[in-house]
Amino acid sequence: MQPLTVLSIAGSDSGGGAGIQADLRTFSAFELHATTAITAVTAQNTLGVDAVATIEPDMVVAQVLSVVADFDVAAVKTGMLATPATIERVAGLASEGLLPHLVVDPVLVSSSGHALMSDGGVEAYREALLAYAEVVTPNLREASLLCDVDVREIKSHDDMVALARAILAFGPTFALVKGGHFAQASLTETRAPDILVGAGDVFIFDAARVDTRNDHGTGCSLSAAIAAGLAFGRTVPDATRDAKSFVLAALTSAANWKLGSGHGPIDHLGWDE
Repeated sequence: MQPLTVLSIAGSDSGGGAGIQADLRTFSAFELHATTAITAVTAQNTLGVDAVATIEPDMVVAQVLSVVADFDVAAVKTGMLATPATIERVAGLASEGLLPHLVVDPVLVSSSGHALMSDGGVEAYREALLAYAEVVTPNLREASLLCDVDVREIKSHDDMVALARAILAFGPTFALVKGGHFAQASLTETRAPDILVGAGDVFIFDAARVDTRNDHGTGCSLSAAIAAGLAFGRTVPDATRDAKSFVLAALTSAANWKLGSGHGPIDHLGWDE
């Protein structure tokens, strides 16, 4: 059997932990053929982001059009889009029906605190792209930015559900608010809850928090894994459940790796199983 084709529209991570590199490994783990449209090139490692060079929106669009003209793309995910102009151009492609089963990971800030989106990005997501997403996958910080809420006010599962419902007002079919990036005692220090909300439905995907510094690229990998599930025809809740299990296994397997001096990559391919 030949593999299905998926597309990632995202930035490159020179350290290999996140971005396009994480998406490629995730899609490979699901036995999918991965195509790409690069939106930015970053100079980064496990300690943080040192520099970012964005790709012109016309070139991002050209990459996508080249892929979809030749491949039957089954699902698409976006990661780092870098500029409002690129967000708007990607939304234009989505409006033309060229980005099926779209998973939007609204990358705004790196885990080390480096801005990965220029001014106006939050508004561009709200006003242009989110309406075309089958599922949007912000972490708590990103969800708070999208909703103009202080992240320190998010203290319970109910608060996460309220954030997800506020994001649904921008038009996506589902919103998944991820809780794994913050070890807040007000939520939990030992659990990593992700909450998926659709029209009238709330799903809580809970798992033990893995005690490891090797967690770079978990958000990219989760959204890519959800897109993989959608490519196979899974429902959003089922695809999300499978993706959560995939990332948990990858975190657990790489928990004791020592690649770099900071937050290392996860084990997408099950090397340490």
